[in-house]
Amino acid sequence: MNLIDLTITQALEKLKSREISATELARAHLDRIEKLNPDLNAYITVTAERAMADASTSDARYANGEARILDGIPIGMKDLFTTRGIRTTAGSKMLENFIPEYESTVSGKCIDAGTVLLGKTNMDEFAMSGTGRTSYFGATKNPYSRDTALMPGGSSSGSVAAVAAGLCMAATGSDTGDSIRFPSALTGLVGMKPTYGLCSRWGCIAFASSLDHPGAIARTVDDCALLLGAMAGHDKNDSTSAPIADEIAAQLQQTLAPIDLHGVRIGIVSEVINSPAISPDVREMFNRNIEQLRGMGAEIIEVSIPHVMLTSVLYAVISRAESSSNLSRYDGMKYGLRVDGDNLIDTYMKTRAAGFGDNVKFRMITGSIALTKDFYDSCFVKAAQVRRLLTEEVNAALQQCDFIISPAAPRAAFPLNEDLTADEADISNAALVPMNLAGLPGCTVPGGRDARGLPLGMHVAGAQFSDARVLQMAKRIEEIAAIDNRPTIIMGK
Repeated sequence: MNLIDLTITQALEKLKSREISATELARAHLDRIEKLNPDLNAYITVTAERAMADASTSDARYANGEARILDGIPIGMKDLFTTRGIRTTAGSKMLENFIPEYESTVSGKCIDAGTVLLGKTNMDEFAMSGTGRTSYFGATKNPYSRDTALMPGGSSSGSVAAVAAGLCMAATGSDTGDSIRFPSALTGLVGMKPTYGLCSRWGCIAFASSLDHPGAIARTVDDCALLLGAMAGHDKNDSTSAPIADEIAAQLQQTLAPIDLHGVRIGIVSEVINSPAISPDVREMFNRNIEQLRGMGAEIIEVSIPHVMLTSVLYAVISRAESSSNLSRYDGMKYGLRVDGDNLIDTYMKTRAAGFGDNVKFRMITGSIALTKDFYDSCFVKAAQVRRLLTEEVNAALQQCDFIISPAAPRAAFPLNEDLTADEADISNAALVPMNLAGLPGCTVPGGRDARGLPLGMHVAGAQFSDARVLQMAKRIEEIAAIDNRPTIIMGK
């Protein structure tokens, strides 16, 4: 039995029966991190001593019949979530040596669920990229890489690489634009961005507060639902936390059956699916799965979201404006990097010049411009108004159908030093980012492979707080596609 290939649900059964121990499971994953992380760069900080202590505690609870919902399950924590006494960097030089004195709500809930913390996963700096290349600690490589290093997507690049390669069993992520779902598509994983307010943002280092969604990444829908159920819940420390979150969390912790498709209406967004930017491999995979769903009783309809192709512009204006405000706190005065200058203003300038990477600087500067007197009304306010209009259009489309389904990425993983074309980026944003702008749940699930064996993803979105049903729909697609994504198959070892 290879412990690395176990899913969370399989491992929990073996832990409960005492066939394996949490200590053995943690050690197997730490050994694999030691072997593969130097090449993949999935972790910024590995917490081996903490992991073994967590595992020992889990074994004691199993022995006493006091096991918790995810006791003994080794996970990675995106380095955006503050962890008490453990370095938390947000992938930036600005926070290279920052050790928080408090625990984020999400990481605290994972502790309460009994998880074993293997370490803090790599990420694009302050979550501001979809490439996995902008981390101060170096780029992350997609585990599907062979002769050419492939992009894992971002910003949750380390989390997806770690899960896909078997360097953890699941991982937390955050999704401001598509930062859980896009990289999950490129690495053959299940990535869930929940309804806004389902998972607390308290202690999650902010990028764009109205768009940031903590979420879960795993190899199967069941595993993803379990981790998300542990992470979710109402939090009085977060003013945007939803009171209904505890009820939804309880739903996610139950075994979710694949949805019965009879009477289910699936919407396909005409502006997205008719785009020539979608590759032939992705289109064929998407059509094949849609026909399978139709054959199982689903009704497939086309829906329109008229302003959906403005998504890239809306996201750029709103996210950058919010980031310029959120990142103004990094001034070298209280915590993080400090570069002394000749006076206060010079200290600010030198600290930020040294502490932030070029991508973060660009977004902060352009975001600040959008908030200036000359551009606030014509730029930021106008974007907020169109965001409201787009949200209304997405919700109107979901009045016509139960789910909106689309490709999760316009093509399979591509070389690490390349980017999506402008047309591909626009269609990718149009498929995924409206769910951030509207605060609705979205889930990427493996839908097939291309001719090279690279994973291709499907994306399922639903109405507010329909998170459990979205996962049930994803589970039906998972069942149809039947993708083998065991880490030892992916890595060939």
